[in-house]
Amino acid sequence: MVAPLRVAEAALSSEAMDERLMEAALSFGRRNLGQTFPNPAVGALVVRAERGQLVIVGRGVTARGGRPHAEAEALHTAGAAAKGATIYVTLEPCVPHGRGEPCSELIVKGGIKRAVIALQDPNPATMGRGVARLREAGIAVTVGPGRVEASRAHAGHLRRMTDGRPHVILKIAVSADGKTGLMGRRPADISGDISRAEAHMLRATSDAVLVGVGTVLADDPLLNCRLPGMANRSPIRVVLDGGLRTPLSSRLVRTAKEIPLWIIARPDAPTDAQRELEKAGVDVLRVDAFGGKVDLSEALWLLATREITRLLVEGGPILSAALIKANLVDEAIVAQSPKIIGKDALPALEDMPLSALLDNPKLETIERRIAGEDTLVHLFRR
Repeated sequence: MVAPLRVAEAALSSEAMDERLMEAALSFGRRNLGQTFPNPAVGALVVRAERGQLVIVGRGVTARGGRPHAEAEALHTAGAAAKGATIYVTLEPCVPHGRGEPCSELIVKGGIKRAVIALQDPNPATMGRGVARLREAGIAVTVGPGRVEASRAHAGHLRRMTDGRPHVILKIAVSADGKTGLMGRRPADISGDISRAEAHMLRATSDAVLVGVGTVLADDPLLNCRLPGMANRSPIRVVLDGGLRTPLSSRLVRTAKEIPLWIIARPDAPTDAQRELEKAGVDVLRVDAFGGKVDLSEALWLLATREITRLLVEGGPILSAALIKANLVDEAIVAQSPKIIGKDALPALEDMPLSALLDNPKLETIERRIAGEDTLVHLFRR
């Protein structure tokens, strides 16, 4: 059993206390975002009353690779203290029998008296059956506390279950004059140190990071996570490269045997280029083309079939604009720099103003804050 954590006493209603404890469960679950796919990064707390105080006696988060689940970990750490306690879970406990016993059965066997669940799971294998199983066993169930934040935390899982594609997170660094690169599609030093570090944290909490081949040719990126001690959280790298122009000498290809690299090409891309890339450790995939370019919707569907749930897009102006036009942006992080790089520089979005993103009626601004010298604007699908 873990050392118990006492919840500070306050004059809170039971509803407000449920919200507060669910916030803690969500915060705990977020630590493994990007590491659990195809499973969502669920957080769970086991809480009981002792001498008039609420005490957290067990905590769990979905482990890297998706197993064990958060509920199993929380119940294991709580041990016998789980009997008669309340469990807070950020997503409905699973019911199907697969690897290991389903969490709903573990909760029943653990002697839990009450379950507080932020969100029901749209996975057809669960979809209300977890809640029903708990109630059938006589456990009091409350669904809804923390629902909005849980929907955002589990957006990748929800999008894959409901729409058959990953949750798409667009990240853009833009100058004060709305530019993202120098003339000739050369990279520009726009962001400050703090927002660059946050960009690497986005990589660490995403299943995969996507760019277009234009970005590869212009920037020769590595697309790994370079935060201290977090190299092992680097996401799968994905390149949209219809004609398989990614150079064998690029840093992405040279590191393909260390960090997975997937390249999505058109059906007519040269097979000799594919063979050379595959020799270097690259996984080459093909989807239909639309207007001579890789079909974005089919590419996202393909990534979902490969169990990608959270997709970070760091592409240039062409890919960013294409995703916005296709209504495929679910979340956006815009790092706005005070720097001015000139009217002849590369616009943030190809053939559209930045307002097409910042004032998009499909997205709402949920956060605006200062990050060093930059301003970060966080948008989320309504």
